Amino acid sequence: MSSETLNTAGAFSQAKDLKNRIIFTILILIIYRLGTYVPLAGIDPDSLKEIMASSQKGLLGMFNMFSGGAVTRMAIFALGIMPYISSSIIVQLLTGVSDYFKNLKDQGEIGRKKITQITRYGTVLIACLQGYGVSVGLENAGNLVIEPGMSFRIITTISLVAGTTFLMWLGEQITLRGVGNGISLIIFSGIVAEIPRALASTFELGRTGALSAVMIVGIFVLVILTVLFIVFFERAMRKILINYPKRQVGNKMYGGESSHLPLKINTAGVIPAIFASALLLLPITISNFGFAESDTFLKISSMFTQGQPLYMLLYASGIIFFSFFYTSIVFNPKETAENLRKYGGYIPGIRPGERTSEYIDTILIRLTTIGSLYLTFVCLMPEFLIAKYPIPFYLGGTSILIVVVVAMDTVTQVQTRLMSSQYESLIRKTKVGK
Repeated sequence: MSSETLNTAGAFSQAKDLKNRIIFTILILIIYRLGTYVPLAGIDPDSLKEIMASSQKGLLGMFNMFSGGAVTRMAIFALGIMPYISSSIIVQLLTGVSDYFKNLKDQGEIGRKKITQITRYGTVLIACLQGYGVSVGLENAGNLVIEPGMSFRIITTISLVAGTTFLMWLGEQITLRGVGNGISLIIFSGIVAEIPRALASTFELGRTGALSAVMIVGIFVLVILTVLFIVFFERAMRKILINYPKRQVGNKMYGGESSHLPLKINTAGVIPAIFASALLLLPITISNFGFAESDTFLKISSMFTQGQPLYMLLYASGIIFFSFFYTSIVFNPKETAENLRKYGGYIPGIRPGERTSEYIDTILIRLTTIGSLYLTFVCLMPEFLIAKYPIPFYLGGTSILIVVVVAMDTVTQVQTRLMSSQYESLIRKTKVGK
């Protein structure tokens, strides 16, 4: 009776811990959503509404999507989490080319903490530059700012930097004390929160005649097919057969078993799309530093709109590059081959060691090629429709990809924690039974 009570209490405590993590995550996301409605000081709301109503295409629409609609309201979270993502890109690129960052990576937990700290400093620096650029851009946008001047620029920059820093902290708290990846969930919640508004605007376009009923039905069918397509590719993987030789210890025979090394087609997940989007947002920052009045720059900026060849080319190139780059960071074929050799595992027909590493690397390159093309297709195909028809940005391929992938990853983490709690309860039951 006492053992059953102990097991029940252990299972309950584990379930309670998961429940608390989920509640904590939801509360943090609510705080984030409230922050997207806190406006910056000194901005005329009526003028802002007029400007934003006609500027939702291209990069500004993407910027607004990642900020959860904070850009259209010019809230303190207008920069969103993008400065942190940009800083992460720079640090990870340096990790691949700089000996200093390579050494930090090899130092384990201590090195990881230093890299995280450097990323935070980089986030603040980038946020300062983007925040000042936004303040200058707001002053150049007609009668948007009530009292322009250096005081407005300073207050706006401080507010935006504080908002981004607070968001970065919220994301870290979710990762540590909640469920899922904090940064991804913040982007996820911003997109999901704006989807009802996007659906309402789509139906309004149908009511006014801007979109036909057939087109609206076609849009929703395309969204559903895109979701199914994403789920299929995110679940798809290549399993490499691993054999373990038999060995005799005393009078008993061990080994002789087979297992699989699973390699996902899309190892990088949603990171390439987010990183590529972050790089495409740089022209907005540059344009805000007074270059917007230049005819040459205006001509170049017009090329960064949805459906334009330059926009599509750079977006696709960024996705493909970061697919290979991020995969090389998260998966090391040499390390995997060494671990297999250490524990006696081998791939049938492949010599252990360097040949195994080369074999895994070859398969990984092929899978990453397919995965990068899949990401490019999902992110770019709906953009042509958005460019041609007045469809909200939140129904685009990038937003759907982020929502589906982050939701799948979060559910997987919840399931893993539940299975872990059940396993621990079973272990305790076995020990008590003995």
